Amino acid sequence: MKVYVINKHGRPLMPTTPRKARILLKEGKAKIHSRTPFTIQLIYGSSGYVQPGTLGIDAGYQNIGYSVVNEKEELIGGEVKMLQGMSERLTERAKYRRQRRNRKRYRAPRFDNRKREQGWLAPSIQHKLDTHHKIIDRIKGIIPVKEVVIEVASFDIQKIKDAGVEGTGYQQGEQYGFDNLREYILHRDGHKCQNLDCKNKSTTPILQVHHIGFWKEDRTNRPANLITLCDKCHTPKNHKKNGFLFGWEPKLKSFKGETFMSCVRWRLTNEGEYRGTWGYITKGIRRDFSIEKSHHNDAFVIAGGTTQARTEPLILEQIRRNKRSMEQFYDAKYIDSRDGSTKSGSELSSGRRTRNKHKSGENLRLYRQRKTSRGRRSIKKHRYCFQPKDFVQFEGKTYEIIGMQNLGTYVSLKNYPGTKYKAVSVKKVKPVRRRSGLCAITT
Repeated sequence: MKVYVINKHGRPLMPTTPRKARILLKEGKAKIHSRTPFTIQLIYGSSGYVQPGTLGIDAGYQNIGYSVVNEKEELIGGEVKMLQGMSERLTERAKYRRQRRNRKRYRAPRFDNRKREQGWLAPSIQHKLDTHHKIIDRIKGIIPVKEVVIEVASFDIQKIKDAGVEGTGYQQGEQYGFDNLREYILHRDGHKCQNLDCKNKSTTPILQVHHIGFWKEDRTNRPANLITLCDKCHTPKNHKKNGFLFGWEPKLKSFKGETFMSCVRWRLTNEGEYRGTWGYITKGIRRDFSIEKSHHNDAFVIAGGTTQARTEPLILEQIRRNKRSMEQFYDAKYIDSRDGSTKSGSELSSGRRTRNKHKSGENLRLYRQRKTSRGRRSIKKHRYCFQPKDFVQFEGKTYEIIGMQNLGTYVSLKNYPGTKYKAVSVKKVKPVRRRSGLCAITT
């Protein structure tokens, strides 16, 4: 394990041992600069002699491998697990914004005053690109780096799907000849519900297109993620954890990672500032030196590593800094007359999807009995003192926070003995560690 050092002017020096860092801190010759990774800053002047290394980055859609290697050893290395679900949060934000604007009846139209600058990227892609540059800048701030090498890639997704595609085949994909995606999905599935246990007895069932990965927030419209279902099978109840739609996996995996790399491969190299390399080169070196496949090991090879001494990997995860949404909607709860269970209003809905009554599903409102809780909108009036993923101490033990309750007066503790979570007053807990941004994974 290494402790990283910067001089009093903020320039990175060579790492030191924990013992020497402890002595410097005890004697007042250094101060703590950051804790992830643990870095100290010297208060006195130093010669500044360094042996800079090469920073290797194994770029990816969900994970980033990083490693700094010089001629003798690996100075730092590990992986970063990037924040997921950005598209879903953007969709949720758009829904709340649309509701809020609809309540302002006479709001002036502002839909035509937006413009996108040249080189614009979707926010979910831009966020991941920014994370790559953020980890590079953080490492260069604590370790002397002479060069940055990033593994880039370009993927032919149509070639991955069909190895024999060539010529005009690129212009005539699987949807060629169909007016829209829905028409193609219905034709592919033979205009029949694909649920093997479908109990719809209608001679002309109403068919709908379902996102297979809806349960894991995969709402992409690629054909492999879509399937035909009838209106009797495609219900809110079947989307829940106990429903048969929950847990389905598409037959063909998503190509989000490949698309991301193809979009940003040259921006990852900062338009030529960093040197690029390719995956086949990394694979060949790993094979020659019998190095196992991992994001950290790939970055080690990219940085020029072969037989140098390795360091203990530092695994980081990216945590959401703050939930800025000021509004949260909670659905009403009812007793279901069929089995006496408690269900939400969306589960016992009217079944109407559009204003055309012929496309409506079963009216489940008939089964609503006593209302157990009212639907409501909760407005956050101030910023809460704790955020999800923070660590607090309660009854002498450390717990992770899931979320806040009752306008920030209670916290939900994860994995409390005997239950999944426990709500505790904020006055009874003691803060241990604030976790946001890039944090080390702790067990």
